[in-house]
Amino acid sequence: MDDQHFEQAEEGLDPADWNVLRDMAHRIVDDALAHIRDVRDRPVWAEMPEEVRQSYAAPLPVGPQPLADIYGEVQENLLPYPMGNIHPRFWMWYMGSGSFSGALAEFLSAIDGSNLGGGNNAAALMDLQVVDWLKQMMGFPETASGTLVSGGSMANIIGLTAARNAMAGVDVREEGIGAIPQPLRFYGSDQLHSCHQKAVELLGLGNRALRRVPSDRNLRMDMGALRELIAEDRAKGYRPACVIATAGTVNTGAIDDLPAIRALCDDEGLWFHVDGCIGALIAIAPGNRDLVRGLEAADSLALDPHKWLHVPFEAGCALIRDADRHRQTFAVHPEYLEEKPRGIAATEYLHDYNLQTSRGFRALKVWLTLKEHGVEKFGRLIDQNIAQAAYLAARIEEVPHLELMAPVTINIVCFRFTVPGLSEPDLRELNTEIMLQMQEAGIAALSDTTVAGRHCLRVAICNHRTRRADLDLLVEEVLRIGGDLAV
Repeated sequence: MDDQHFEQAEEGLDPADWNVLRDMAHRIVDDALAHIRDVRDRPVWAEMPEEVRQSYAAPLPVGPQPLADIYGEVQENLLPYPMGNIHPRFWMWYMGSGSFSGALAEFLSAIDGSNLGGGNNAAALMDLQVVDWLKQMMGFPETASGTLVSGGSMANIIGLTAARNAMAGVDVREEGIGAIPQPLRFYGSDQLHSCHQKAVELLGLGNRALRRVPSDRNLRMDMGALRELIAEDRAKGYRPACVIATAGTVNTGAIDDLPAIRALCDDEGLWFHVDGCIGALIAIAPGNRDLVRGLEAADSLALDPHKWLHVPFEAGCALIRDADRHRQTFAVHPEYLEEKPRGIAATEYLHDYNLQTSRGFRALKVWLTLKEHGVEKFGRLIDQNIAQAAYLAARIEEVPHLELMAPVTINIVCFRFTVPGLSEPDLRELNTEIMLQMQEAGIAALSDTTVAGRHCLRVAICNHRTRRADLDLLVEEVLRIGGDLAV
């Protein structure tokens, strides 16, 4: 190699002038604070103009651009067109509404730059501490284990993978699913989240392995039907393995009978998994914690801090009662990831409990949020959202032309605008149009679903900024738009 090659100037990504970058950073923080502070003054959502859409078809940048110009594009083409879930009238999909301090924690996490696959560092210890806090909040024993993940879908996959391996009757990691002597069967209500179908497919069991148990009139898993399906599968030579209970269904917020399912799993020798991504955190709510009594007895539990703890996306958690079983499901140590007696690798690797080797520092935003506000405040906010849902349900029941479509168990309200004599297909069309007009006008974001074969609008109140006046406005606007359309 010639000397000229070594004389080539070396480069990096740090700025030539840190003061210029500092000024830009201060400007961005000020703008971000205003963005959250003034969120109520903006529409919930706005359709992007065509020129904004076209800006996202711009070619790959080859050379550098000034950071101020790039930030100008962000201000013009990104910030005015969010999904809207930090707005007080976003009740569409089930999401938390974030906080400014949580956003600061995300920034600090990126500055720290730690890869949370493992390592002897403060970020890894904080990750373990946050998992311990979540165990305490859920009533899990100190001996249980857990791992922070992207969200509920991955948390459920972690739990169901442990269940599959525990119930297979063979060493699945060594021999594969083809060696399982009897096909496994998992059970969940017909209100189960779709991520569980993806999970059984990814686990190699196939969609048919997930038995959908009919729900009762309160949209909870029918315990008699569950017992019948288990007996039927045993008679056919299948191996019942796991019951997936739901603590807060995505459609209506229904909570399965967790103590009864635990007792059934004990009788039948099954793994008890709880999908608590919507409702598990009710365990910290003083006025409603009894609604989820029994989830503390689960073999595995999925929950989402990025919902009712309002930390920025992403932040999910899987808890496993048997820490040894959890580790046996995921641990692998190649020669380049061996633990050492001291130094950076002098610790157990966090990826031994997870699918990810590279993993972001999710713990800081949960840690900071809980430290800043305390768990008691989040419990009160959960009670507040549940009370707001009850308030909305009462408003709906007292107003002509509005019909409540499902029991309101927690913070999800299903209802529709009605017109006497209108057919079900026409009611679907009418209510869908009400929903879309409200979104397009930026008034409120709600979704729709089908409950017991009937279409309805759905309001999921997982928002610390929502006030009862917002729900009054929702009722007024549904009546106004529905009345205009029905003429």
